[in-house]
Amino acid sequence: MEVGYVTSKGQVVIPSRLRRKYGIKNGTRINFYEESDGIKIIPVTHDVIESNVGFMRTNGKLLKALMEEKKKEREL
Repeated sequence: MEVGYVTSKGQVVIPSRLRRKYGIKNGTRINFYEESDGIKIIPVTHDVIESNVGFMRTNGKLLKALMEEKKKEREL
C-alpha cells in the first residue's frame, strides 16, 4: 500500500513510484470516480487514450467532428 497526502488546497500528492508506473506527469488529467467503498483515481494518459481509440465504432466521424469544433474555437 502506498500513502499520499492532501494539501490545504485539496491537492493530492501521489507517490513517485505510482506516478512512474502509471505514466503520470505534470499536467496529466486525472478522472475521479465515486464508488460505494471510496474514490477511484484514473489518470488519462496517452496509453489510455490509445487503448480506447475506436471503441465507439464511429469510423473517425467523431474525431473529425471534434477536430472541426476545435478549429472553430481557435478562430474565435
